[in-house]
Amino acid sequence: MKKQGFLYGSAILAASVIISKIIGALFKIPLANVLGGTGMGYFSCAYGLFLPVYAVSTTGLPAAVAKLVAENSAFGRYLNIKKIKRVSILVFSLSGLAASLLMAVFALPFCKHIAKTPEALPAVLMIAPSIFFGSVMSVYRGYYEGLKNMYPTALSQVAESFAKLAAGLGFALLVLEYAHENPEAFMRFAGFFTDVKNSSPENLALAYSAAAAVLGVTAGSALGMVFLILRHKIFGDGIGKKEILQNKTIQSSKEIAIGLAKTIIPMSIGSLAANITSLIDLGTITRMLESQNAYLFFKDINIPKEELPNFIYGSFTGLALTVFNLVPSLAGIFGKGIFPTLAESWAAKNQKRIQKSVESVIFASSLIAVPSGIGICALSKEILMFLYSGREAEIAVSFEALAILGIGSIFLSLSIPVFSMLQAIGYADLPVKIMLIGAAAKLIGNIAFMSIPEININGAALSTVICYILTSYASIKLLCKKTKTSLNRNKLFFKPFLGGIFCAISAVLANLFLAEIVGERLSLLISILLGGIIYILVLFFTGGITKNEIKSLF
Repeated sequence: MKKQGFLYGSAILAASVIISKIIGALFKIPLANVLGGTGMGYFSCAYGLFLPVYAVSTTGLPAAVAKLVAENSAFGRYLNIKKIKRVSILVFSLSGLAASLLMAVFALPFCKHIAKTPEALPAVLMIAPSIFFGSVMSVYRGYYEGLKNMYPTALSQVAESFAKLAAGLGFALLVLEYAHENPEAFMRFAGFFTDVKNSSPENLALAYSAAAAVLGVTAGSALGMVFLILRHKIFGDGIGKKEILQNKTIQSSKEIAIGLAKTIIPMSIGSLAANITSLIDLGTITRMLESQNAYLFFKDINIPKEELPNFIYGSFTGLALTVFNLVPSLAGIFGKGIFPTLAESWAAKNQKRIQKSVESVIFASSLIAVPSGIGICALSKEILMFLYSGREAEIAVSFEALAILGIGSIFLSLSIPVFSMLQAIGYADLPVKIMLIGAAAKLIGNIAFMSIPEININGAALSTVICYILTSYASIKLLCKKTKTSLNRNKLFFKPFLGGIFCAISAVLANLFLAEIVGERLSLLISILLGGIIYILVLFFTGGITKNEIKSLF
């Protein structure tokens, strides 16, 4: 059976993530331009509830299944691997279905009493089924990743993202158009599901348009699941009868289920802890903004006082956090790509390969995250104006928060692959404990910083940065301790940071010089390209990267 190495597997995932993120940007960026801060508030409310539930039900699944499959693959137990897949699909399809039903049942009290945004109810109901689809899809992804075949995950990610773009954006535009052209019919329809007395027609149109966009997310999950099921039936998994006959070791269904539970429970809790920041923002931002009279600091924004907290929340999550999450999502592929290799190396007690794996992942993550994060910090307003040129009010609310979040994206980008490596070596409980500490800092920070009216929404960004500084420091320190590895801090951290500073300075200066000559949009693109070149040159001349490492990037 042919397997893919770490670099090749990571390259496949990198390509799929880049394509998926481009497609995702083509979805969320136009969607934010269509819905604005208010509509994105409803959209983000649904996502704020969805992400923690999805984390518990689904996010840890690929890693858990991949770990068990990789461990059995290392010893040639292919018959057992087949049974792991069957048991996993049965167990997690049932748990995913239960989670979807629970989310739908509790959607109304959540929107009314916790989020205090009843207009978000349709969006929450539309996203609930995607938990079931995601659970089944994640089992197949983890199964193939454990066999070191990253193609199924990569292709399903692209298919899922494309469906999300086409269906989500298309549905949202259709609903918004219908609501504007047929207001009376739309209000009668809306009255069946929401309280039309306490909501303006415009807000209801945005609420249902957001729900339609969320339906596109669910459609994407469904397509990804169907794609993987059909692919497996048509092409199989590469395990032939010869491999199966080599080792007939097999566990009972009960033993496999217990093994999965022991692995998935801490990973799921860890995933919940990693995604709990969105739930903290959902539960605190609008409440804190209401109590601190945020409207006094946004007098120029033509939004009714009672609607402003949701508008600010939607602008923060729909614009600033969308850009913020781009870098960590790319860095996360290195942790996923190294997972089966590191799991095998750890099982075989190959210290040399463990050391190389840890260094490679942290170096690759730092190489991307540092210049990107510093660049976002330096050019936050210009980036938002490039992406959301028609949303001046939303940009005014969120550009300072994005500048702060740029620094946080560096530390989050380092934390994600390190968490994956801790899970791969059997310490799935450590990311949980680390993220719970980070989440506590996030919650305290939100309340403390946003209690100061002058800081307002920037307090949520500042607490996010503190959260991820703590988690990245603790996770890297514990990884080195458990794996008995040492890191070249000068090469992995200091030199990329130095290069990132020069990258940001050159990009800012170039943008100031070129803006009036070639226009703001083209100027920003040229400036980012120039900053990237300067970054590579600084690393090269300081010894932060060698010629061979530069060649490997291409």
